Parts: sequence; structure tokens; C-alpha cells
Amino acid sequence: MSFERIVNDIKTIRIQGAEAVAEAAAKGILLLARRNKTLRKDKLLKILSRGRDILLKTRPTEPCMRNVLNFLLKDLVLEHDVFNALLERFSYVRQHFSEVKEKIALFGSKKIKNGMVVFTHCHSSSVISVLLKAKEQGKEFEVFNTETRPLFQGRITARELAKAGIKVTMFIDAAARIALKNADIMLIGADAITVEGKVINKIGSELFAIIADKYDVPVYSCTDSWKFDGKSVYGVPVEIEKRSATEVWPNKPRNVLIENPAFEKVDWKLITGVISELGIHRPEILVEEVKRVYPWIVKK
Repeated sequence: MSFERIVNDIKTIRIQGAEAVAEAAAKGILLLARRNKTLRKDKLLKILSRGRDILLKTRPTEPCMRNVLNFLLKDLVLEHDVFNALLERFSYVRQHFSEVKEKIALFGSKKIKNGMVVFTHCHSSSVISVLLKAKEQGKEFEVFNTETRPLFQGRITARELAKAGIKVTMFIDAAARIALKNADIMLIGADAITVEGKVINKIGSELFAIIADKYDVPVYSCTDSWKFDGKSVYGVPVEIEKRSATEVWPNKPRNVLIENPAFEKVDWKLITGVISELGIHRPEILVEEVKRVYPWIVKK
């Protein structure tokens, strides 16, 4: 594995999911540092800074990756041994993600009851961890999930749940209303959380949350709190990534335009709660908790 391979795999979504992307990006910085560790500190730091910029351009709607990279590179100029300092920080990042997933699974599994139908959209490792934990606890439930066009990430979700012995029915995206009408709870992940408490997730998430609201289905976002976008505190809008039209229609007619946004904002009023390693909170309360527990995320 090389830095360049990681950049390409993130850009082409061979690596997908905010935590996986963030951890892979951190590994990329580590590989870049190892390759250049014999250089003078000032030259090495410039290379690492450029590497961070390259990684951040691969997926603009990924504050978790930005937070992790900023954590890795923060005040490195003060370190005597840059490479060993990076190794220690990378170890902390991996431990954080491992512990967080278990905490989210424990908090989230409390929301899953016997006989429930759970609706989910796209593929979220946090949502998967919640459902696997509930299964491990002996709970019997069923999952309705979406195919999630145009890249069909819903198939990853369905495959993982089926492998775990969880009953799963996959619906085409346009049939989500039928699925939600018969669901008891909706679980989604999150790629970002803004200072206003808005959850940014896979395109279609707000549409499905609106439908869930119509049928009184509670909506929970399962996410690592490191996905909080600290830049939004200073009024910087979250950039919504737009994917290539070829993902939707490879050989489209010349005069046909295609919109392929990867994400959308879900109004905080549609979110019953956010399940993170810090507990289960209303979105606006979670924002305050992140500021308290991880103040470095919001520092300029």
C-alpha cells in the first residue's frame, strides 16, 4: 500500500465510510512520513501538509478525515522525532475508532427491541455495529434497507446483515415509503454534523426522514462525534460533494444534464437523536458536548 494508492482508493470509493476513510487517510500520512523521514524537519512537514491537502480534496464532505489529519499534524514542529510522534498519534486514532464503535453499538442496541423492523439507508459501519450488537444480545428483528443508487452501497449493508443471520429485505430507493410505512425505527449514519445540529448523510436521507416523520417513525443518526464540522462554527458552509455523471449514466446523450450529489443535509428537527460515543443526544445538545469533550476540533 502506498500514499498514492490510498488517495486513489478514497477518491474512487474503494474505501468508503467516514471512519474508514479517516483511518486510511491517517495511514497515508504515516506512509508519506516513513518515505521521507530522513529529510530535514521543515521539508518533511511541508510534504506532510501537502499530503493532507491532497487527501482532503478527494472527499470534500468528510470532516472526520479533516479532524483526524489535523490531529495528526497539529504542532508537529514542536516534536523532536516527527515520525515517532506520528506513530503515537496514529495509534491513538485507531484506538479511538475501535472504542467508539463499541460504545455506539452498546448505546444504539438499547433502541432495538424484539419484533422491530429497522429501516436503514446506504451503508454505515456504525449502524451495522448497532444491529450486530442487538443480534448478539439475542434480539429478534428485521431490517429494511435501500439499494442506494447509483453505487448500490445498500448491497454492502444487506450482505453484511445476511451474513450475520439478520433477516433483511432490500427495497429499490423509490419504494422507501412502503418500507418506512411498516418500520418501527430508522437508523442512518452521518458524514458530518454542523454547528446548527444538521446531520449530513447520503443523498436521500432527508427525503426518507421526512417520510419517517409522516409515519411517526423515530430517526436516529449513529455516528462518531469526530464527524462534527468545526469549521461550521465559524460560518464556513459544508461543501456537498458532487459525483461524476458517469456513475448514473455512462453514455448519456449529449444534451442531458445529470445531478449526482453524494450527500444532503437532514434538518435537526427530523432527527430524534444522535447516537455517539458520548451517549444519545438531541443534535443541538451533541454539538455542545463535542465542544466540551473535544475542544481541539473547533479551534482554528
